[in-house]
Amino acid sequence: MEFKFGGSETNQKTVLGHPSGLFVLFFTEMWERFSYYGMRALLVLFLVSSMLDEGWGWERADALLLYGWYTGLVYITPIFGGLIADKLTGYRNAVVIGALLMTLGHAAMALEVFSDPFFYVGLGLLIIGNGLFKPNISSMVGQLYLNQGKEKDAGYTIFYMGINAGAFLGILLCGYIGESVGWHYGFGLAGIFMFFGMLQFYFAQGIFGRIGLSPNKAQDFDDAVEDTFEDTKHAIEDTIEDANSSKVTRDRLIVIGVLAFFTIFFWWAFEQAGGSMTIFAADYTDRILEGSGALTFKIFNTVLTIVPMLIITWVLGMLFKQTYAKYSLSNILLGTSFVIIWAIVIWMLVREFNADSSEVPASWFGILNSFFIIAFAPLFSRLWQSKYNPSGPVKFAIGLILLGLGFGILAYGSMAIPLGAKTASVSMMFLILAYLFHTLGELCVSPVGLSYVSKLAPVKLVGLMFGVWFVANFIANTAAGITGSYMDPILEEKGLSYFFMIFTLIPIGAGVVMLILNKTLIKKMHGIR
Repeated sequence: MEFKFGGSETNQKTVLGHPSGLFVLFFTEMWERFSYYGMRALLVLFLVSSMLDEGWGWERADALLLYGWYTGLVYITPIFGGLIADKLTGYRNAVVIGALLMTLGHAAMALEVFSDPFFYVGLGLLIIGNGLFKPNISSMVGQLYLNQGKEKDAGYTIFYMGINAGAFLGILLCGYIGESVGWHYGFGLAGIFMFFGMLQFYFAQGIFGRIGLSPNKAQDFDDAVEDTFEDTKHAIEDTIEDANSSKVTRDRLIVIGVLAFFTIFFWWAFEQAGGSMTIFAADYTDRILEGSGALTFKIFNTVLTIVPMLIITWVLGMLFKQTYAKYSLSNILLGTSFVIIWAIVIWMLVREFNADSSEVPASWFGILNSFFIIAFAPLFSRLWQSKYNPSGPVKFAIGLILLGLGFGILAYGSMAIPLGAKTASVSMMFLILAYLFHTLGELCVSPVGLSYVSKLAPVKLVGLMFGVWFVANFIANTAAGITGSYMDPILEEKGLSYFFMIFTLIPIGAGVVMLILNKTLIKKMHGIR
C-alpha cells in the first residue's frame, strides 16, 4: 500500500485526520509536561513559604533567580540531547532515557523532606533528562509527515495541545496537592505520571517504523525520506551540492536564527507566569471566596476541570480504537494512568465542595493558560489550514503583541497598589484576562516555531536545530528569572504597575519589528510556507 505518513502500516490509521503515532507522542509529551509544569507550579511557592508551612523561607529575589536558572537550563541541555540522538542513540532511545532520568528526578525531589540535597539532585536529573527528551520527541513529530505543508503545521498544533493538556493537569493536581496536602506529595505525584508516559511510549514505539531509530538503523529511513522528496523543488535544494542549494540552506538557517531571536522576547515575558505572576497571585490577588462566590467558583472549577478531562479521554478512546489490537500493553498502561487521574480529580473536587469557604490556590491561575490552549488550539489549527493562514513572521508578530497587551492588563490592575506594598487584594479578573491574552499569543508563536524549525532545517540537522531553538528558550527563561528578581526593588521605587509595563512595551515593540521584517524573511524561506 502507498503510505501517506511516515512510520508503520498502523500509523496510517488516523485520529482526527492525523497519523495515530502523533497521538502516541501526544500522550507521552502530555505526561512529561504534567511532571514539568506540576513541579514548576510549586517551585517558587515552596521556596518562599515559611518553614512553619514546610517551605524553605527564601527571599523572593533568591527564589526567582533559582527558578530562572532551572527553567533556563532545561532548555540549554536539549542542544546536547539533539546531538547525542543524531550521532549515537537515535530519537527513541533518547526519549526513553530522558523520561527515566526525569522520573528519578521527581522521586528525589519528593524526598526533600528527609534531606535538602535530594532537592538539588532532583533538579539536576530533571535538567539532564529534559535535554534528552525535549528536542527528540519534537523531531519525531516532524518525521511523521511526508509533506512540508499546512498538514504539518496542524500536526504540531495538535501536539502542542497535548503539551498543554499535561501542563493543565500537572498545575491543577500537583499544585493543589502541594499547597493543600504537602509539598513533597506534589513533587512525587509529578514523577508517577512521567513513569507512565515513558512506559506507554516504550511499548508503542513500533508504530513509528524506522522513525527515531539509532543512526545506523535509521539510514534506510533517511534515504526513503530523501527519495520521497526527490521530485520536489525543496528536496532538490536540500540535497544537490551546488552553490545555489548552499545559499538556500544558508538563508533558511538565517530565518530559523531570526525566529529564535524574537522568541527570546516572547518567552522572557511569558515565563513570568511561574515567577512574578505566581507571586502576584499569592500576595496581591484577592483569592478568598465565601458564600455564593465560593459556590460559583466551585462550579466553575469543576467545569474547567471535567471538560478538558472528557476531551482528552475522548481522544484516548479514538487512539485505543486504532492501535489497541497491535499495541495493547501500551494502551493498558495509558488507560491505567487515566483511571488514576480521574480518581484524583474526583477526590479533589469532592473535597473542595465539602469545604465551607474557598481559597483559590495561587498555583490555580496557571491552569488558565493550559485550559485556553485546549479550548483554542483546534480553532487555530483550522485557521492555519485555511486561506486566511498568515506567514510565520506575521504569526510571531501577532503573538508578541497579544502577550504585551496581557501584561498591559496587569499593569492597569496594579495601579492602585502602593509603593513597597507586600500584599494587596486585586480582582482575580486581571490575572484571568492576562492569561487569556498570553495564551492566544502563545498559540501564534510556539507551535508555529516548532513547525518552521522542522520544515526549514536540512534533514540531517533537524535534531541540532531543535537544540538551537531551545537555546533561545534558555536565554529567555534565565533572563525572565533575573528580571523577575528585581520585582521588589522596582515595586519599592516605581510601583508594581511600572514593573508589568516593562513586559508590555518590549514585546509589542518586538512584534512591530517582526512585521517590518516579514517580506524579507518570506523571501529567505525559498518557498517554505
